[in-house]
Amino acid sequence: MLLRVSHFSVNYADATIRWGLYESALRYVGWPIVPGFDVSGVVEWGGADSGFNKGDKVFGFTLFGGYSTFCLIPGRQLMKMPEQMTMADAAAAPSVAATALHACSLAGYWPQAPDAKNKAALVHSAAGGVGTMLLQMCKLAGFSPIVAVVGSSHKVDACKELGADFVIDKSKEVLWPAAEAACPSGYAAIFDANGVETLAEGFDHLAMTGRLVSYGFHSNLPISTGALNPLQWIRMGIGMFQMPKFDPMRMVLESKGVLGFNLSFFADEQGLLEAYTKQLSKWLTSGEVRVSKVTEFGMDEVAEAHALIQSGRSVGKIVLKTPAAM
Repeated sequence: MLLRVSHFSVNYADATIRWGLYESALRYVGWPIVPGFDVSGVVEWGGADSGFNKGDKVFGFTLFGGYSTFCLIPGRQLMKMPEQMTMADAAAAPSVAATALHACSLAGYWPQAPDAKNKAALVHSAAGGVGTMLLQMCKLAGFSPIVAVVGSSHKVDACKELGADFVIDKSKEVLWPAAEAACPSGYAAIFDANGVETLAEGFDHLAMTGRLVSYGFHSNLPISTGALNPLQWIRMGIGMFQMPKFDPMRMVLESKGVLGFNLSFFADEQGLLEAYTKQLSKWLTSGEVRVSKVTEFGMDEVAEAHALIQSGRSVGKIVLKTPAAM
């Protein structure tokens, strides 16, 4: 599919490419190094079997390459835009929604929830792009209670509106005692994009049959909008050595699991991508899942958009509008 891009979203990985961290990993697996995981726009050309026609308004995930005015995308990674969605909202949804859905799947709660005694979920970075999707999907999947974790008070209300039963504000309370108070019996699932800062304690706070799902390492990376200095590189190296190691025998004896993934490398997982686009299209069209908040920049404001997502102050999603936008 050839797509004329209207908007593309900014994800944390897009902003970290400039440091060379993702660049090194992507070169290792032979991927092109062009940021941009999801887009919205208008079909310029589609194959005979694509299911799309020229002029269709669509959105979906690119798995890199979205920072452009035109983009080639496999049809299985695109969805027709619901009438009630704006181009900005549509661009904001795909990659974070697919990440959240895969995380719920790894936790064992999609497509069908298990008949486990404990159904509590804890979501780190709950006011971010993936976090806001996870709160909604956890509600749909039957998690209860749902505990959201945020780093500042202005994010609390947004999490409550999306279905969180409790919100832990780390600027005012200590994380793990608050998590224990919210759910003394532990958690069926903990969704973690932080990395070294919270993984070990997260595993300790799982209930029997619980799963710790990791999909990012924000706390391993410095908050910086420019080139890293030598001290920051040293701190990142120390953080890597401090990453927790999980004992397989303890996992067996306590019936706990640790799972991780990176959606960036799922291009060959055609069955998964098709299943996820089908489910997400249904939820987004019905309004059962929605984009909570979108901050829009112009395409010439990429630096400002990256600075905002790296600052940790953003709520919801950040998108950029191209000159080709309608």
